[in-house]
Amino acid sequence: MTDETTKTGPDAAAADTSADFAQDAAETIDATEPSQPDPVELLKAENGELRDRYLRLAAEMDNLRRRTERDVKDAKSYSVASFARDMLAVADNLRRTLEAIPAEARAGADAGLQTLIDGVEMTERSMLSALERHGVRQIEPIGQKFDPNFHQAMFEVPNSEVPNNTVVQVVQAGFVIGERVLRPAMVGVAKGGPKIVENAEGANSPLDEKDA
Repeated sequence: MTDETTKTGPDAAAADTSADFAQDAAETIDATEPSQPDPVELLKAENGELRDRYLRLAAEMDNLRRRTERDVKDAKSYSVASFARDMLAVADNLRRTLEAIPAEARAGADAGLQTLIDGVEMTERSMLSALERHGVRQIEPIGQKFDPNFHQAMFEVPNSEVPNNTVVQVVQAGFVIGERVLRPAMVGVAKGGPKIVENAEGANSPLDEKDA
């Protein structure tokens, strides 16, 4: 019969030291091993990235749609601009023809001349009416404040009865197509009258020189 013996002394201390060393080594290995990422968090991050990409793509497509609609609208509105500009040159010649006829000749015109005058006037009106149906409208600047976006000043007219820089004479008619200027009106503007200032409501009101 073999009796169980309990290790004591140096052998017992050595065994304890070995056990502690093994435990420390295991904890060190566990600490140095990289932790695995959470699959749920990975899916959330990927979902957020895909959502951002989708929103950016949707915004880009919306901008593209708007630009396309605007380009198509502009193409429809302004496709006749070059043609309309050429037709205005023809209308100008018709107007010059009418203005070249002296008032005395008009007053004493025989049937043939009067028919010719009426025909030229009708042709001019018909051409301008056709252009207007395609969005070309004539500018009516008389009495308006000079606007460099729509008017081209050719000369100044001394006139103290109207506010300064008021259009008082048209040398050549101007036209717009849609919201764009097809041809600015060549005008004469008043000089010497009261200045125009904007009041608190934004409306224009004349200001005498002595009040300036």
